Amino acid sequence: MALQLLALLALLLALSPPAQAAGDFAARQEISLGHDRPYRFAVYANQALPPTPNMSRTAVVVLHGVKRNADDYFAIGQTLLKSAGMAPDTLLVAPNFMTRNDAGASDAMPLWGGGKWMQGDLSEHGVQGLSSFEALDDIVLYLANRAHFPQLREVVLIGHSAGAQLMQRYAVLNQLDERMQAAGIHLRYVISSPSSYLYFDAMRPDGDGFALPKGNQCPGYDNYRYGIGNPPDYLKRQALDGRQLFARYAARDITYLVGQRDDDPNHRFLDRACGAALQGKTRVERQLNFVRYEQLLAMRWNLTVQHPEFEIEGAAHSAERLYRSPATARRMLGQ
Repeated sequence: MALQLLALLALLLALSPPAQAAGDFAARQEISLGHDRPYRFAVYANQALPPTPNMSRTAVVVLHGVKRNADDYFAIGQTLLKSAGMAPDTLLVAPNFMTRNDAGASDAMPLWGGGKWMQGDLSEHGVQGLSSFEALDDIVLYLANRAHFPQLREVVLIGHSAGAQLMQRYAVLNQLDERMQAAGIHLRYVISSPSSYLYFDAMRPDGDGFALPKGNQCPGYDNYRYGIGNPPDYLKRQALDGRQLFARYAARDITYLVGQRDDDPNHRFLDRACGAALQGKTRVERQLNFVRYEQLLAMRWNLTVQHPEFEIEGAAHSAERLYRSPATARRMLGQ
C-alpha cells in the first residue's frame, strides 16, 4: 500500500505545473485591461503580475517621458524604491504608452500618434478611440482588483516631464480618486517637471500676481490642454466648472518637484507654445507660478490646498538625477 501511495504521489507531482520561483519572470509584461472592450497593455514590473495573487500593500506607477522609454523609467523606479527604503514587496509598474512603430507594439494594444498620449488624446491605431486618461483609469482599476491585489492600500502615481503633463491633468480630471479612497486604497500623485499645467480659469501669471493676458496675443490660450475651454470628452461628460474641478483637485494628495537647474527657456523638450509660455519661461518658473495660482484660487473660493512643492538642488531635467537623493525619494513616496 505504501508503495502504491508513493507511486500516486510521484504521478501527481509529475502532472503538476512547476511553481514559479521568485524573480522567475520577465520585467516586460503585457496585462489585460478594459471591461467592455478588453485590450493588452505593455508594462515593466518588478513582480509577476496576476493572475498570480499579489500581496503588495503599495504600488508605485512611474510614467515615462516623451521618448516612451518605459524600460529606463522602470530602472529609475527601482533605484527610487531602494533610496526610499521601501518594503521589498512594493510593486513597481512602468506603463508604456506606445506608437505603432515601437518595438513590441501590436494591434491588440491602443497605440497613439507620436506624443499625443501625453495630453489624454485618443489612440489612433490598434485598439482605437481610447484616451490615455482611460488607460490610466484601467491601470488603477487593475490594481484595485481585490481578487488579485487583496492587500493593496496605496497607489503612488509618478509622472516626469511628458509623463507629468499627463499626470497633472489626470490628477485634475479623473473620477476614480474618491472611489478608490472609499475602497480603502489611497492615491498619491507626484508631478515632476512638466512643461505646462492645466489652469482652472482664464487668469495667468502677471508679475507678482495674476491677470487676463493683454490683447489678443495668444488666441485659444485657455482651451485644453492649458485651460478647461473646449475640453476633451473625458472632461466634458463630467459637466464640472473650474471651481468644482479645483475643489476636487485641492483635496487630492499631490506633490510637485522640479530641479533647481531646470531653468533653460530653450530646453529642447520644453513646450514653447503660446499657451505654455504664458505660464512662465522655464519649468522652475511654471511650477512656482502654478503653486502660487493654487493659493490664489483657494483664497478666492474659500478652500484649503496643501500640495507640497520642492526643488532639487543641483538637478536639471534628468529624472535619474532628480530621484537619486534618499530624502527626495522618501518625500515623493510619502515615507
